[in-house]
Amino acid sequence: MDRQRMADLVCWKNKTNRKPLIIRGARQTGKTWLMKSFGATHFAKTAYVSFYQNNRMKHLFEQGFSIQQLITGLSIETGVEITPEETLIIFDEIQESPHALESLKRFGEEAPEYPLVAAGSLLGVLLHGNVSFPVGKVDNMDLYPMNFREFLGAVDEHGLLQALNSRDMDMINTFHEKYLYWLKNYLYIGGMPEVVQYFSEHKDYKAIREIQNNLLIQYRGDFGKHITTGQLPRTQMVWESIPVQLAKENKKFFFGQIKKGARSAEFVESIQWLVDCGLIYKVHRVNEPHVPLSFYKDFSAYKLFLLDVGLLSAMSELDAGTLLDGNDLFVEFKGALTEQFVLQQLISDTSYHPYYYGTKQATFEMDFMIQKEKNIIPIEVKSSSNLRSQSLKAFCDKHHPPLAVKFSALPWIIQPVITNMPLYTVCLL
Repeated sequence: MDRQRMADLVCWKNKTNRKPLIIRGARQTGKTWLMKSFGATHFAKTAYVSFYQNNRMKHLFEQGFSIQQLITGLSIETGVEITPEETLIIFDEIQESPHALESLKRFGEEAPEYPLVAAGSLLGVLLHGNVSFPVGKVDNMDLYPMNFREFLGAVDEHGLLQALNSRDMDMINTFHEKYLYWLKNYLYIGGMPEVVQYFSEHKDYKAIREIQNNLLIQYRGDFGKHITTGQLPRTQMVWESIPVQLAKENKKFFFGQIKKGARSAEFVESIQWLVDCGLIYKVHRVNEPHVPLSFYKDFSAYKLFLLDVGLLSAMSELDAGTLLDGNDLFVEFKGALTEQFVLQQLISDTSYHPYYYGTKQATFEMDFMIQKEKNIIPIEVKSSSNLRSQSLKAFCDKHHPPLAVKFSALPWIIQPVITNMPLYTVCLL
């Protein structure tokens, strides 16, 4: 499978001021595969070390050795002669060894000729501990589940992918129904690499759901391993409540939906833990549609989304027939899947930082809002082919944006101010 981040890794390799690279992402998003594939295709040798249950390597980095001694130790461990520029050094599950994480600063300063890539699924949690993180001394990259373009490549729909990449609107509209077919599949399958690979080889929807449910079990298992006993029930409640929250018309996270009388202070740590692990995304509300949007962020109001639309589908127990048959699939779950899909593509396949718009007094809100240079672009997600939108029209009448976007199940339709874009073209925004 091709991952778009491979091109970014090649750019990192060729940088003149290259620093050790940290790849951040939730468990099972493909970090290990990406690093190993990068080493195999772009280096003569790869020295791979995982710190998971590897006490020998943890002990090596606790000794205060020089960088050259560490390189010698890594060569002994991996059986690979590590040579400058020719060998990619990989530190996997680096969150298991805080001393290895701290050593990245020294590698960057004392031995930049040794390309080093590190990854960890719980790095965000580690950074909230007492670890000295090498701020400014490393390069960073985020890895998400496979986006829709990567999914098209994985299922060998390279023609559809090429039309998207070339922004050929006429060609895209011509094959609108075929794009919708694969979008429906993506809403069920999602972008977890193991799931996508199995689907590309077997096309077995029942087995796909079993794999997804096993991934969900693994994530819940992480809760018990890494969360204090007192915090565990709250984290589980937040996690299990997200599909219910997204099914509401007003998708702002409402603590009373978790349990009666719940207060935000009870769940702040649990939400932050899930965000730090990459298992959920937090989208803040902005109270004013002005530049820069970050200045108008309301820290107390936000939506929570899962890391993957396929996992949301699995947690909601939606069957393949509901999603793949007929034209009313987007109505079945009140738009929760489509809004999750759009958010996921915005994060993984555009450069925009999404917010949503609303105020306590407002009679309407925008599903998402992005900043494009000096302009604010409102975005509405329609869960059907109905183009009528009082909220988006009211926003445009009040704030007069230069462009407004509506994602729906309809083909591409360019109109004054409001442009309808098919849901599967988020990457072209």
